[in-house]
Amino acid sequence: MEITAITPQKHDPKRCNLEVDGRFFCGMQLITVMEHRLKVGAAVTEEELSALQLAGEKQTALDKALSHISASMKTEREIRDFLRRKGYLQDVTDYVVQKMQDYGFLDDAAYAKAYAESAGKRKGGRLIRMELRHKGVAEDAIDDALASLEEGGAAEAVLRKYVRGKPAEKKTMQKAYAHLISKGFDHESARAALRTVFCEEDCEED
Repeated sequence: MEITAITPQKHDPKRCNLEVDGRFFCGMQLITVMEHRLKVGAAVTEEELSALQLAGEKQTALDKALSHISASMKTEREIRDFLRRKGYLQDVTDYVVQKMQDYGFLDDAAYAKAYAESAGKRKGGRLIRMELRHKGVAEDAIDDALASLEEGGAAEAVLRKYVRGKPAEKKTMQKAYAHLISKGFDHESARAALRTVFCEEDCEED
């Protein structure tokens, strides 16, 4: 492996990007590059660059990750993806994830429960499960988070909002049913919500 380019980062002048064999490899503190006399044309190994980055950027990477979760909780996968986009290598990412877990700032099970509780007001379990999977949450944690989810009330609330101002006719019911399914509600919850809401419409007309 050979360093083919060292360029300063646009948003952080104290860091630079290293290209190896013509491709972006990682980000690194400028002072680390200077101290170890890294330059274009130098032969390197992945292990060497990983060790240099770990020694020089553990705290910086941790600070960035902690700042990233300050606005909202994140999953382990989201933190790993964030750090990878910032140019951090596996060793640094592993260090940061472990520290955040030790501090209690990274807990996928707690994240899943909080996410399900919030999203469950407007989405069904199927959609929430798919979204949590995409965020890297393990199936057992998802199962626990969805165990107490009550779809009936949420499906009814979503339906009432959807049909507001629409005529109580068959076409509306069909579109409303499809809307509930697209929001991740199961067929039973969708049908129950339709019966409740459209029965009320019929009763009002009677």
